[in-house]
Amino acid sequence: MNAPQLTQAEQLYKAARNLVPALRERATETARLGHLPAATIDAMQQAGFFRIMQPARYGGFELDPEVFFKVQMILAGGCMSTAWVLGVVAIHNWQLGLFEDRAQQDVWGEDDATLISSSYMPVGKVKHVEGGYRLSGHWGFSSGSKHCKWAFLGAMVPPKNAGDAPDYRTFLVPISDYNIVDNWNVSGLEGTGSHDIVVEDAFVPEYRTHRSLHGFECNSPGNAVNTHYIFRLPFGQIFVRAVSSSSIGCLQGVIDNYIAVNKDRVGLNDGNKIATDPDAQMALAEAVSAVDECQTIMFRNFDTMVAAAKSGATLPMDERIKMRFDAALVARKCTAAINLMFISCGAQGIFRDHPLNRAWLDINAGRTHVANNPFKFGRNLGGTMMGGANHDFFL
Repeated sequence: MNAPQLTQAEQLYKAARNLVPALRERATETARLGHLPAATIDAMQQAGFFRIMQPARYGGFELDPEVFFKVQMILAGGCMSTAWVLGVVAIHNWQLGLFEDRAQQDVWGEDDATLISSSYMPVGKVKHVEGGYRLSGHWGFSSGSKHCKWAFLGAMVPPKNAGDAPDYRTFLVPISDYNIVDNWNVSGLEGTGSHDIVVEDAFVPEYRTHRSLHGFECNSPGNAVNTHYIFRLPFGQIFVRAVSSSSIGCLQGVIDNYIAVNKDRVGLNDGNKIATDPDAQMALAEAVSAVDECQTIMFRNFDTMVAAAKSGATLPMDERIKMRFDAALVARKCTAAINLMFISCGAQGIFRDHPLNRAWLDINAGRTHVANNPFKFGRNLGGTMMGGANHDFFL
């Protein structure tokens, strides 16, 4: 009897699991390089990971976000830097689908495997000119930038009329218009290559910008040509998961390593088995619960978002605010869990070759991303629930 054929999603999960051993073997090299090895990028390209949410018109698969983030979490069990780069860079293939088609043609017209990096911090200086804008600025933390030929850069467009509100936009810029500053020297997520990007007075046509308002309204110019429902998902809800979900997968990998390391380990000072230590047991139990909780909430929220996008319904604002807080809580939960496990490993855990050491550094580094700081979003949720105004529109 022939074995049942795997679905496209199952094939992607299998390919991700098959890549994990190689990622573990390359972890030291990845950290030394400060960016992903070419072999890792090539393997992810060949497996189709960057195409999961890319428009079908340019070779993409147009699959649900749940598939994409499951692949990211699987890879994070082998190398969180790799999963982080995939999360950030591949989600740009989805966002580019929200731009006017002329912008999509600029990037993918000759090579639909072309990748885009980003830095959304609104530090760009913008001037209105005929047909578009002049853009200058110095952006930090552009993950995977050395593997990309274009960049999404954030800036506030000044109002043309006095009294109008500034307009936050993402500017699409070719590598010929920016310089990469090789300054990534860090203690966690070393392999993400999140270098600075500098632009000096580059022209950006109007069609190569994406308004945050359109992403919030789920009604972007790209919807005219990319009609699949995934392009009607809220931009803010999708992107924030790209920088939080790798922590979940990394923590799951830590759980597996933690059991292998401590199952038969005996304490050097007291001779007792670590497996009988109540603190070590509790640390493991809390980590398992954190992974389950974070995944369950994420997939539940994606089910709600996808159902709304399919039906054309508008997600209620209170649900979007709560979902934003859910995403921001992930890194804090994963950080708290791995810190307890790290302590339970004793002094051996501080050695760089310890199975938990790099993951401990990576998860704590991921927690520092502005989107993973839950306090602002928690205050917004609590305030709006008690009748206050909403102060967050990246939802």
